[in-house]
Amino acid sequence: MKTILVIEDNKEIRENTIELLELKGFHIIAAMNGKVGLNLAKAEKPDMILCDIMMPQMNGYEVFAALKEDAATAHIPFIFVTASVERSEVETGLGMGAAGYIRKPFEAKELFDAISSCLKEG
Repeated sequence: MKTILVIEDNKEIRENTIELLELKGFHIIAAMNGKVGLNLAKAEKPDMILCDIMMPQMNGYEVFAALKEDAATAHIPFIFVTASVERSEVETGLGMGAAGYIRKPFEAKELFDAISSCLKEG
């Protein structure tokens, strides 16, 4: 069973995403902000990470950069999830080396396609 870390500060979005992923058979670890998410990623070493960008304490870019600096977590596939429609944000995330990018609100199929593609490459 693959483990996915969901880092999302919006409780409703976090819970809905977790529910969708659990129904597909994934084991889920959840964090309400980037700082907690970074600590969980280092401790649990999930198979993949879904991370919001705009969060308090530590944003998604900072989480991603910190994970890439650590050899133990640098290989974990990482997908940014955001409500922003700014093309520059997509380019920034992908330019940093993220495996993917999903815009909120997203359809379940879009989420599963991104995860499937990401885990096949990993």
